[in-house]
Amino acid sequence: MKKTILLTVFLFIGTYVNSQNITAKLIDKNNETPIPYATIKTGKFSGVISNEEGYFSFNLEDIKTKTVTISCLGYQSKILDIKTIKTLNYIIPLEAAINQLNEVYISNKRPNIDSIMARVKARLDENYDMDLNKYNIFYRGTEYADFKNLDIEVEKASHVKSKNLKKANKSLDSLSKYVVDSNIIDFSDFKGELLSLDKDSSKLIVNKATKLIDHKNNFSIDAVQEKAQTLLLKYLDTTKTYKLKTGIFKIEDSLSLKGEDLKGNEKNEYDIPHLKGITSSLLRKSMFVDNTILITILNPKLYNYTLENVSYNNNDIIYTVSYKPRKGKAKYTGKLFISDENYAVIKVDYKYYGSRHGQKINLKLILGVKFINNVSEGTYIYEKNDEGKYHPKYIKEAEGSYFYVNRDLKLIENSREKNKTGFSFKIEGEDRYKKELLFTDINDITLQDFTSINQEKVVPFTMLKAFEKTIWQDEETIEPLEEMKQFKSDE
Repeated sequence: MKKTILLTVFLFIGTYVNSQNITAKLIDKNNETPIPYATIKTGKFSGVISNEEGYFSFNLEDIKTKTVTISCLGYQSKILDIKTIKTLNYIIPLEAAINQLNEVYISNKRPNIDSIMARVKARLDENYDMDLNKYNIFYRGTEYADFKNLDIEVEKASHVKSKNLKKANKSLDSLSKYVVDSNIIDFSDFKGELLSLDKDSSKLIVNKATKLIDHKNNFSIDAVQEKAQTLLLKYLDTTKTYKLKTGIFKIEDSLSLKGEDLKGNEKNEYDIPHLKGITSSLLRKSMFVDNTILITILNPKLYNYTLENVSYNNNDIIYTVSYKPRKGKAKYTGKLFISDENYAVIKVDYKYYGSRHGQKINLKLILGVKFINNVSEGTYIYEKNDEGKYHPKYIKEAEGSYFYVNRDLKLIENSREKNKTGFSFKIEGEDRYKKELLFTDINDITLQDFTSINQEKVVPFTMLKAFEKTIWQDEETIEPLEEMKQFKSDE
């Protein structure tokens, strides 16, 4: 009887807790495809964004009114109460906004694209305000690595027994196959406050942080090389020390050099200045200031513009303008969404145009190194406050690179004989980094408010081996993608 009562109480509590958190999905009414980056307002300046798969979540306690407002460029806005969302089985269809490009309105003339872009530039200072603000933020960083090729082989080791040499190469071959076959991905989340003095100065307060990572599959080029060196050293004389170009490795206990054993010495802490650098850089990139992608895109000497569409969003006429390079040094293509009311850019999409790319280093024949930044894309979405000023609501930035490294390394025994073990290390692959920043609230601050904040140096984070919905379910965050929900660390 006692167990039955406890079970009933447990189920009641579980139902109550889950009922406080709503997860729903936005789809196109016509084709049922997911709708990403829609704004779901739970209050005047609070709310979340639908993720790339159309999903969003919010806590019922965050709703300042009895309804939520859903809006997305290209779709008709919707105001729904919680009961209606439940009736829809948490699948919310949105209808496409009517294309108005060929209809006559206001002046009976088709808008002039050059005039639109000139007004956008002229009103930048009037439309955007990035000084002395406190942003409540949620950040998610996702890192991917895809190793296409990995070859590690001992080439010269006359002082090593033949059977040990075979064992070493067999172990190195197993490591190579494991790394290439591994699904290498990790996630970093944190929530806090970003205080902006101006475009160049900011401070960060982190209130909560997590990291979702599989240490067994946590590889970088240096990490792979270190694992290969550790494997190789196991088959050498462990009473000796060995010198490498990168340092000296002393083998008192061969097991002590295993990467898995060293993990226990790492602290579960984020470096706050590093996190501040990431978030403040994203914020600055969302400003129309010198040396940003956005201000470059607005340069008519570098880009050609085409008016693609005129539609409505929240009773405002929106111009959809596509752009592509006019000259060789321009790199991007994408779309600008511009308000007819005040010529503010309310959304930007960008990516590399054609085969254009960023930094490139090709010293493959000389130094065995090649690198090319071949992915750069992003989205900026803005929201207007009571004073008519626009601030970022959501920022996404994705960067990716191809890399190739071919090194010939030597372990030199620190002895009279100076025995040498030479091995080759060739690695090729691609990496990708995605950074997302959601702004859940914004408030004005004074100079005194800014100067009174002492930014900490580190912040502890909760290490996760699998996705746990309860960690963030009571917070305004970005709903995780399926790849994150399915993530599980290998034991």
